[in-house]
Amino acid sequence: MGLSSPGWLLLLVPLAGLIGAYLLVQRRRGRYAVRFTNLDLLDKVAPRRPGRRRHIPAAAFCATMALLVLGFARPTTEVRVPRERATVVVAFDVSASMQATDVEPTRFEAAQQAALAFVDRLPERFNAGLVQFSGSATVAVPPTTDRELLRSAIEGLTTRQGTAIGDAVVAARDAVRALDRQAEAEPPPAHIVLLSDGSNTQGRSVESAAEEVAADEIPVSTIAYGTEDGTVDLPSGDSMRVPVDGPALENLASRTGGDFHEAATGEELQAVYEDIGSSVGYRTEEREVWQWFVAAGLVTALAAAATSLLWFSRLP
Repeated sequence: MGLSSPGWLLLLVPLAGLIGAYLLVQRRRGRYAVRFTNLDLLDKVAPRRPGRRRHIPAAAFCATMALLVLGFARPTTEVRVPRERATVVVAFDVSASMQATDVEPTRFEAAQQAALAFVDRLPERFNAGLVQFSGSATVAVPPTTDRELLRSAIEGLTTRQGTAIGDAVVAARDAVRALDRQAEAEPPPAHIVLLSDGSNTQGRSVESAAEEVAADEIPVSTIAYGTEDGTVDLPSGDSMRVPVDGPALENLASRTGGDFHEAATGEELQAVYEDIGSSVGYRTEEREVWQWFVAAGLVTALAAAATSLLWFSRLP
């Protein structure tokens, strides 16, 4: 909570003085009542008073003044506002190493299910696209609001040889640029979510791709998926270790202003996607909420008037 015009708070100083004066008067009245020792006579000559209830109108009046002063100070609060034309591109690693079974049933199948869940949770107005990459990178689905098209593309992914992470990042950036006619002059707020389990083995370097995308101010959040003990079966019958290369993916995220995540199970990958999806298409902005304080002040003013008329037949 912040204040756009805090200078108005100085009006609380005289209000505090008024409250102090009221308390002083009440204290003196109490002392006078104690000095009058003939209680039977006092009960006959003095009408019954509402006791502690008599303070309620005064308290409501002071609350009204305080709330109105706060309203004049124009309080603000942070709110999450959906970004217009928000675009998310999922870059999905379909290299052969994704067939490792260190994640049940395989890295690939678990990642497919997590990606489908991620797409389902995105707000309908978000544009979402899909880039698949192995030895090369291709845009499987340009950014669109058609969720069924995107789901079908994710479900139809198949694994291939090679890992071209740099090419995937640039392909995702190009997909954002081609979103609509405004994209070149007014790029949409975009985010690339790249999931991979290996090192860059083909295509352009990750460093050069990161520089290109960073220049367009498109963050790339990366997910290192799998464990250090992952293996895949070769046609010869032997197995080959396919450990996750986390440092390379962390460096990519750092260079582009994105976040780096590690996921060793399907459940962890789901959680990572949920975390990314909750922030990727929103911006935080300050909004004034003075009207709520003014409204509350009017309510307390009515309360002060109502209780005063009910108990004293006069306005405060």
